[in-house]
Amino acid sequence: MNRKFTRRRAVTSAAALVGAGLFSTAAGVPSGAYRIDLHAHFLPPGYRASLLSHGYFTIGGYPTPDWSPESALDFMDRYGIAAQALSISDPGVSFLRGAEARDMARYCNTYAAGLFKSHPTRFGGFAVLPMPDVAASIAELEYALTVLKLDGVVLLSSYDGVYLGDPRFEPLMAALDRHNAYVFVHPASVSQDSKPELPLPDFLYEFTFDTTRAATMLMYTGTMRRYPRIRFQLAHAGGTIPFLTYRLGVLSKTGAADLFPPGVPRPSAFDVAELVKTFFYDTALSPAATDLRSVLAAGQQSRVVFGSDWPFSQLTLTGSGDPQPELNQTFTAGDRLEVERANALRELPRLAQAVGS
Repeated sequence: MNRKFTRRRAVTSAAALVGAGLFSTAAGVPSGAYRIDLHAHFLPPGYRASLLSHGYFTIGGYPTPDWSPESALDFMDRYGIAAQALSISDPGVSFLRGAEARDMARYCNTYAAGLFKSHPTRFGGFAVLPMPDVAASIAELEYALTVLKLDGVVLLSSYDGVYLGDPRFEPLMAALDRHNAYVFVHPASVSQDSKPELPLPDFLYEFTFDTTRAATMLMYTGTMRRYPRIRFQLAHAGGTIPFLTYRLGVLSKTGAADLFPPGVPRPSAFDVAELVKTFFYDTALSPAATDLRSVLAAGQQSRVVFGSDWPFSQLTLTGSGDPQPELNQTFTAGDRLEVERANALRELPRLAQAVGS
């Protein structure tokens, strides 16, 4: 695919939408139901019931929310969101094992595909996999993408303390690469015996650190070089990856070779900087200029996408209008149409066709 051409076409179409009067940009702020939400979660009834029965009354320290298609549509209508690509949040289905995990993944993925039929222009979906069972995950991946026609895959940053990029996950990465898959990387809660005892919920800060660990492993283990067709979206503006881009390349400098553990590849500072540019970054809980200027300095605007983190953000999004007015500190109205709509639809062709882009 000619990325230059598709990006130009996406930006042009965003400008055309304004010119055609579909969206108002009064005072430099876009309005209307134009947003495509690539960080939005769903909790089908059977999945939520299973979470609660296994003691998951909070997720990352946040009370496990209620969810329904009707409440999601109400939220989208209030905040100018045309469609959401739904995903299962932490803990995925990894709190189950064996057939239970496989069945729950199939249930969630089939539920998402059902929304394509009941609400064809409003929902997309990322497949949850029965990780850390790699063989079962590859089988579910094939079914979800080829039969159910889901738009991509959601993976947690780690499973049982093993991070993405670990050799144990290599067969799955190869399968994702064969499918040219769009992969949303969502942070996982760190186990209680692996983190300091601080009186704050994981979602506040630990989630960002776990995303950073996963992304660093994907770069340093060579996973991204071996499987360049996988498109990784990092939640919450990439955790701390943009800020750490220079630091992550320090070990490549002369005199630092002895600091590398045996068997760990030694990417150059240039390699790290280039790989950071290939990630997609969402704006969920990270719309401020302090976050996004770092993303733009290290990454590319064409790879920034809108994310609401709903329903886990529902305590802060109780009204209507612009869900992230802070984006105006960084982007023009035209930029916002690119970030909040065109970039997502360029990467997810089924959803683009469904919403009529």
